[in-house]
Amino acid sequence: MDFRVISLPSFKAAVSGVDTICDFAENGILRKFDNFFSAIAPKEHESFAPRDFLYYDEEKKGLVWMWAITESGETGGFEVRNIEGGYYVTFVYKDGDDETHNRLYQEVLEQIRSSAIYELDIRQDHYAMGHIITPKEIFEKQGWGQMEVFVPIRMKK
Repeated sequence: MDFRVISLPSFKAAVSGVDTICDFAENGILRKFDNFFSAIAPKEHESFAPRDFLYYDEEKKGLVWMWAITESGETGGFEVRNIEGGYYVTFVYKDGDDETHNRLYQEVLEQIRSSAIYELDIRQDHYAMGHIITPKEIFEKQGWGQMEVFVPIRMKK
């Protein structure tokens, strides 16, 4: 498969905190965070995608969700972090299809290992992350969404 290599800028983000249960329960951390940022209506010039990313914090063993803060500065009282931008190899799959995700992730890792110009760049607070790219209305009608995965890389020295 051909994968995209993209660059994300650095940005300020509200961050959910670590959810070690890794679920979206009604009273859970991730649901509260989703409710916070889903209520924000970015101005037209701020409506770029993606604005939110979900990743697994390998040190703290839980899911973390982050949202690029808009000009309004709304944080919902969540922690704010400066998120380092960088290069990412991306791929898309049907969210929830773990078999396809795992296969594509392994293919990406192999492509990175065999690359002459870039290498894997996973480290604390700089992990592979995902974003649902399916518009909300389509997601609700079809009952599923596509997940785009972002695997961090850096140029070899």
